[in-house]
Amino acid sequence: MQEMIKNDLRYALSPVTFSRECLNVEPDPWQAEVMMRPAKRILLNCSRQSGKSTSSSIIALHQALYYPGSLILLISPSLRQSSELFKKVQSFYKMLPDRPKLPEDNKLSMALENGSRIVSLPSSEANIRGFSAVALVIEDEASRVADDLYRAVRPMLAVSAGKIMLMSTPWGKRGHFFEEWTGPNEWERIEIPATKCPRISPVFLAEEEKALGNWWFQQEYMCKFMETTDSLFSYDTIMAAMSDDVEPLFPALGTASQVTMPGLSDDVEPLFIGEK
Repeated sequence: MQEMIKNDLRYALSPVTFSRECLNVEPDPWQAEVMMRPAKRILLNCSRQSGKSTSSSIIALHQALYYPGSLILLISPSLRQSSELFKKVQSFYKMLPDRPKLPEDNKLSMALENGSRIVSLPSSEANIRGFSAVALVIEDEASRVADDLYRAVRPMLAVSAGKIMLMSTPWGKRGHFFEEWTGPNEWERIEIPATKCPRISPVFLAEEEKALGNWWFQQEYMCKFMETTDSLFSYDTIMAAMSDDVEPLFPALGTASQVTMPGLSDDVEPLFIGEK
């Protein structure tokens, strides 16, 4: 019994030890680093097939097991993708030697006897607003998650002082993932190109660069935010043209109805009379 308590304490203090000894998963060096990071805001800019789903699934399961009453949300661009990530969590749970019973276990969520829950959510801002006091949010393929969904999730962490992890490959210079990666807000930013993943060989990468071309290769494997192919002007050109010293053409005067437009008058009857 004393040995069991000692081991539980070791696992609670170290997700890496938990991964190795309970799940028989040896994390890559970068995965071990992420698992041990105490930061509340983490951005993972990762190559395809780098192992981000594996590390985030282990982090979610560890949170649920060793922090009773935790609510963990898994978010992706689609419900199918969220459920795939959730399946990975379930598969790791089934590997536990002495796994606790689950009062709730279905395709989209699981609840533990200690009051923790892991929930896989659809990519719909309107359908997630009922959750509160969230301990951990994991947003997978964040570059393709709608910005309004991301903004609806953040307030859920206010009371609980919870943790949020955005992980993705880039998808052009747009959206909240790119803005947070390049912006001034405080995040732990971790970049994992394919060259840092020991399971992806240099020979394979050379073949991929040749097959995909530089644009796709840099985005999918080297974590580069490439210009969108349909842009007339580059992002850097547009940002360089911005200046606080230039007066706007129509200064803001409160609401749009307060702006006076020359030639318009309320004294003239409209050509088509209808509802105002």
